[in-house]
Amino acid sequence: MKTLHIYPSPCGNLTIRLENGVLTGLFFPSNDSGDQTPTDTAPAPIQKELDEYFRGERTEFSIPHRASGTEFQQRVWAELAKIPYGETISYGELARRIGNPKASRAVGMANGRNPISILIPCHRVIGSNKSLTGYGGGLPNKTLLLNLERETIGGSLQFRD
Repeated sequence: MKTLHIYPSPCGNLTIRLENGVLTGLFFPSNDSGDQTPTDTAPAPIQKELDEYFRGERTEFSIPHRASGTEFQQRVWAELAKIPYGETISYGELARRIGNPKASRAVGMANGRNPISILIPCHRVIGSNKSLTGYGGGLPNKTLLLNLERETIGGSLQFRD
């Protein structure tokens, strides 16, 4: 059974999609989840972990989640999940990490199709020149998330290229 929920965040009201109790979508207001408008608030365990993240108290999530996508997207998303809190990498580095160094554009497309933002931290991927490039939740929200992580770790973001 699929249910939709709202989580009020510093980035606006996020839409949470659960399927049989497993998180399958976390969307920014600017993204169209393809679902109807949610009407109730997020379940307490999800709300608790997101609250802790936005307060700078949580750097990893334990919320059960599953992202549906192609085999290539799954490889990209699995690698995204390995980017440590407070670090950023380039699209080129992400392509190298999945064993396909010439696929930085395809990696960018897969990154943009990530259905579970924040938990699968696509916001931690930036341009090779350290610029903030494309983000489904909008560049202001990408900036907000990266600044939150930078402030939480007490310094500057680490960049790996």
